[in-house]
Amino acid sequence: MSAFDTLHEKVRRWIWQQGWDGLRNVQERSIPVLLSGERDLIIMAATAGGKTEAAFLPIVSRIASEPLAPGGGFQAIYVSPMRALINDQFGRMESLCAELDIAVTKWHGDVSESVKARSRKNPSGIVLITPESLEALLVRRGKEVPRLFRGLSYVVIDEMHVFLGDPRGKQLQSILHRIDLASHAKPVRVGLSATLADEKAAREFLRPLEPNRVDVLPPGAGGPQIKLQLRGYVRPARFWHQPQQTNDDGKEIAPEDPAFVALTQHLFETHRGHRSLIFAGGRGKVESVTVALAEMTEAIGVPEEFFAHHGNLSREHREHAEQRMKDKSRPASIVCTTTLELGIDVGDIEAVAQLGPGHTVSGMRQRLGRSGRRLGQSAVMRVYVTETAQDETTHPLDALRAQTIQAIAMLNLMLRKWNEPPEPERLHLSTLLHQVMALIGQKGGVTAAEAWHILICPGTFTGVDFALFKRLLRRMGDPEVGLLEQAKDGTLLPGPAGERLLESRDIFAVFMSPEEYKVVAEGGRAIGRVPGTNPFSPGQMLILAGRRWRVIEVDAQRHELAVRPAKGGTPPIFGGELRPPVDGVVEEMRRVWEDLSIPIYLDTAAKNLLVEARTTYDRLGLRSSSVARHDGQILLFPWVGDHKQQALILALARADLQPAPLGIAIGVSAGQEEALVSNLSALAAGPPDALELAEAVKNKVVEKFDAFLGDELLDLAWARDRLDIAGLPALAAKLLGSLLAS
Repeated sequence: MSAFDTLHEKVRRWIWQQGWDGLRNVQERSIPVLLSGERDLIIMAATAGGKTEAAFLPIVSRIASEPLAPGGGFQAIYVSPMRALINDQFGRMESLCAELDIAVTKWHGDVSESVKARSRKNPSGIVLITPESLEALLVRRGKEVPRLFRGLSYVVIDEMHVFLGDPRGKQLQSILHRIDLASHAKPVRVGLSATLADEKAAREFLRPLEPNRVDVLPPGAGGPQIKLQLRGYVRPARFWHQPQQTNDDGKEIAPEDPAFVALTQHLFETHRGHRSLIFAGGRGKVESVTVALAEMTEAIGVPEEFFAHHGNLSREHREHAEQRMKDKSRPASIVCTTTLELGIDVGDIEAVAQLGPGHTVSGMRQRLGRSGRRLGQSAVMRVYVTETAQDETTHPLDALRAQTIQAIAMLNLMLRKWNEPPEPERLHLSTLLHQVMALIGQKGGVTAAEAWHILICPGTFTGVDFALFKRLLRRMGDPEVGLLEQAKDGTLLPGPAGERLLESRDIFAVFMSPEEYKVVAEGGRAIGRVPGTNPFSPGQMLILAGRRWRVIEVDAQRHELAVRPAKGGTPPIFGGELRPPVDGVVEEMRRVWEDLSIPIYLDTAAKNLLVEARTTYDRLGLRSSSVARHDGQILLFPWVGDHKQQALILALARADLQPAPLGIAIGVSAGQEEALVSNLSALAAGPPDALELAEAVKNKVVEKFDAFLGDELLDLAWARDRLDIAGLPALAAKLLGSLLAS
């Protein structure tokens, strides 16, 4: 009997009505596993590869075959990281469930309270929900949870890779266990993803204590033909040094970047009249690109077809752009941030464009997968990089063309089906603190032992032992913190600050938008902004606005860095890129520099940039050395990713060497060479104390509830979660050898 024949009759009828020629391979393989209801399952398939139907064809068949009495509880939960993805899936799910008389409810912050009230009164069928709305349900309606989920048979987690290693993922794991306990159910868990690098980590996420219970369906063979191009654009060498112009009102006018003009012109010529997604990076870049394309459209008198899409725009504006893309009668393209990287349906996409190398290889693969969905259609992606022409003033790090090399490295890794591996298990103390409060909100109060068994024993927070858990609870109960109070019988109850937290909407979510730090020079002059996730300590060097600055003070409350100008030669133009990518991307970048072959997907300008990059790499002697010198600066090339480089920078800063993070390199003044040699020698003899390095970081509050943790727990979390000191002795020895030989 085929998998199709095992489905409920009405599900088979729905498939016939869709005009499908047959089931996809991933659907054939998933149906028998999920119909049996005995094993958890991870379904891996490309974007638009049929993952959702692979999960829900058997799930709705099982629900239809084993109906519950009215109000018997939700039988399946679909968890999504995004409201927009829920809205998109709702229509597809309604269509599938309509003939089977299975209720489908979407549940998030934009859904009316009356709809939620009706569903609570008569829970049944499938609920589509975010982790935050699940948390709100548990905290606000804790007594109703056993009734709402007593019939639960399946939990489906869409875009599961988004949750791995993330605070939201820890929250979701904890929520699902709390639902299991309250409902006395053990539903089958299903994870859906197009990009999972580590099957073992994925199994452990889905079922922490029983990973062997989880089956994995890897992507099937085949897929659309892939067409790639990396396009290079070069702006004049003196572009950044043009005199500032002003308009009639005295306001500064940014000089027109010839490379940006040429790039947007190519976007216009390539995508006009077609259906495309253009990933432009940040929100400001999305707006500037959209405006440029709209002006070109207006200039030739054709209807509007380029639309902006990012988180700062209203829901109505974003949904209008999405609906416009689904209108097959007219061409349309969306210029977006990462908002459309996940599987929101915007119709058949002919091509994808990306400005710059992007943040992750897995994200690049997600984007590529948005095109090539129709049979016989290729998946098309163009990546655009912009560099500055070289002259006698060009800094070596600009001449190395790091943006171009990173884009090539990430495309190579994507073609080899490589993804970023999950980070080593972190403590996640901010999220654990939140879960303690959420559990108290759900139950009205718990003992420390109950909290330990509910939150820690299920394997969610594996790095936290009982001693550390007690330290956390004592901190939360400190009168200065005021989150907890303890009754005479040992029950933990909300303190004054805890009451305020539980009454606010802050208790529903563990994520927050990344904070930026304002960089202010002496006299209060604003220089710019830098990501607050970078570790800062007094004495550290910073490259911003084409100048070198020394950090004088870090104000974590006001999110400000006080700086003063620092001596040194001309810094690299790209100065805002303070951190390197992950280890695997750095390793591939170095291989690209040292290779002789030229990828076939480069256009002529990108080929020239690659040749320039390799010429500079050899001129600096980086094939045999990890040190270069330029304009009174020593450039250290550790060739490691973010966590290892952060540990090295903090170790150098502790010795007052004023290291400047420069992406793939670290800059130190040549006048401090003797001290640098001494410090590297000490590091080569043994790693420093990670806690001492963490103590030097002044902006450790980066997750939502970090501010409650206090210095001691924050130092511990930083030392454990964000610094990799194990390899520092070998790294220091390599840099020391290159420095002494240079």
